[in-house]
Amino acid sequence: MGKNPFSFRRTSGRRRLKKTAEAPPMSIEAASSPLYSSTVVSNSISVLTAAGAGGTTSKPKKKTGGARLWMRFDRIGISELVECDKSTIIKRVAIPARDLRILGPVFSQSSNILAREKAMVVNLEFIKAIVTAEEVLLLDPLRQEVLPFVDQLRQQLPRKTPVKVQGACSLNGQDNDMHFSAVEGAENDLPFEFQVLEIALEVVCTYLDSSVADLERDAYPVLDDLARNVSTKNLEHVRSLKSNLTRLLARVQKVRDEIEHLLDDNEDMAHLYLTRKWIQNQQSEALLTTTASNSMVPVPSHLQRLSSNRSGSLVTSNFMDDNDVEDLEMLLEAYFMQLDGTRNKILSVSLT
Repeated sequence: MGKNPFSFRRTSGRRRLKKTAEAPPMSIEAASSPLYSSTVVSNSISVLTAAGAGGTTSKPKKKTGGARLWMRFDRIGISELVECDKSTIIKRVAIPARDLRILGPVFSQSSNILAREKAMVVNLEFIKAIVTAEEVLLLDPLRQEVLPFVDQLRQQLPRKTPVKVQGACSLNGQDNDMHFSAVEGAENDLPFEFQVLEIALEVVCTYLDSSVADLERDAYPVLDDLARNVSTKNLEHVRSLKSNLTRLLARVQKVRDEIEHLLDDNEDMAHLYLTRKWIQNQQSEALLTTTASNSMVPVPSHLQRLSSNRSGSLVTSNFMDDNDVEDLEMLLEAYFMQLDGTRNKILSVSLT
């Protein structure tokens, strides 16, 4: 019997689907057992809970950055402990979010001194701080290694007199004279941000010197033991000591390289003068306020010329020289030489 050309073969998809959908036969005793009933009920509740209103499942919420402990120091050394999240810190000191990542655990072994518009980001070994012209925010201030830095800030910052800008917007010429004479008198002292940077470098260099001295003190007895008896135990001690020296050399080298990078670029050093930029902004606001007030009152022409010359001399005083980085350069060179000596001391310890 021939096949009809218009006939179609019957597919077995439905049959297979039905077969797969069928559940295995269950006895009446099993279906009526309490365990089976509780399982069915719990599965039904789980399905209804997952479906929710409208049958959609809720997506997990993204984790937000938690608050971390900071210590705030102002210009006269008053400190307080605060808990702030990332967004609060970013708004307060006007830095990008990536700078906070530099202060995080991922970059814990790196060394950075970064200049921003209104802040300086300091990441030196265990010291992680954000410095502005008016305050310093120190991350994780209760760590054992950070406590010497906290003590030095408390001892040294109150000795310095902050730059006063009260009366800068005054229309009285005498008040402005007093203001700028105070600024010129502050030239002999380092700006607030460099006071903090100097304390940080001093604490870090002292810590690294102490670590090198400890390893150097431990090295010679180990080498003496190895010279008397070449054993597996003594060789392992030497290998461990050499690894510690290599890691310490890398840490010293990172801090030294960061300082050398700043010394090679005058523009980068100029951007670190936060107090200078802060005073410039104050002077600009004072000049604009004075100009706006004078424009509302008619002034004789000869007084206008005197006023314009006076204002120009105030803004272009030698304290506002943006290219003058001598103070910072001398500060960085001193600690560069100290770190260079520490590096040479490590290299002098021969363990080969």
